[in-house]
Amino acid sequence: MHQQKVDAMIVANRRVKQKDIANALDISKERVHHIITVHLGYRKVSARWVPRQLTVEMKAQRKTIYPQLLERFTHDCERFLWSIITGDESWVHHYDLESKMQSLQYRHKNSPAPKKFKVVASARKILLTIFWDMEGIVHIEFLEQGTTINSERYVSTLRALKDRLRWVRQDKVKDVVIQHDNARQTQCALQQLELPTIPHPPYSPDLAPSDFFLFPLLKKHLKGNHNETDPEVEADVRSWCRSQTPEFFADGMRKLVQRWRLCIECDGDYVEK
Repeated sequence: MHQQKVDAMIVANRRVKQKDIANALDISKERVHHIITVHLGYRKVSARWVPRQLTVEMKAQRKTIYPQLLERFTHDCERFLWSIITGDESWVHHYDLESKMQSLQYRHKNSPAPKKFKVVASARKILLTIFWDMEGIVHIEFLEQGTTINSERYVSTLRALKDRLRWVRQDKVKDVVIQHDNARQTQCALQQLELPTIPHPPYSPDLAPSDFFLFPLLKKHLKGNHNETDPEVEADVRSWCRSQTPEFFADGMRKLVQRWRLCIECDGDYVEK
């Protein structure tokens, strides 16, 4: 009973936290962890729950795709990277706990230990959808919690991206290719709007720049920030994005090439940190 519910929550949100599952099902975190890792066979890669072991077919697909992309990179060098617009989604909490490192503070050796109060992450959150390239952010959207995510919504988002490209990337709008997840709804929307793509195999957050690069750094910044409303969260995210230099985004995209190589060296298996 619990296994089916846990699996359904993970399929619905690959980034769902164990404590959120425990709260929703009224079971312990230890029980949730046991179900996820032992019964369902998941593990976390780039903050997403994925199958513990990729199948032979999944590895073969990765081994086929990434040599082809590396060949394009070798032929066109950074011109190919400059053409890529990568997109992804992630939930952003109104408030998330600061990390242990962030909570450290200087004090004299004889000073009393600072008082710590038990605080939990806010249950309120919004869905961030972001598209970016080597120059910076191209398009950002936010969706409030509880809003239905369907094919119409994907089409609307991608249509807004297409319009935005004409405004902020006039010099390369005809050359861009989109890297996004391979969910059926997403792919149908991309085809409907005739947006060219580069292949991205399933269960591959380790090879998605937002998952392994952008989101971890953004969420590190957001930890400990008290945002009371959706607009405050949106403003915080936009402010952080604006503060990053073009070289920051270029560095994230270059790391993608490194991971293509590592994936091939790993015989198609996951690329760890």
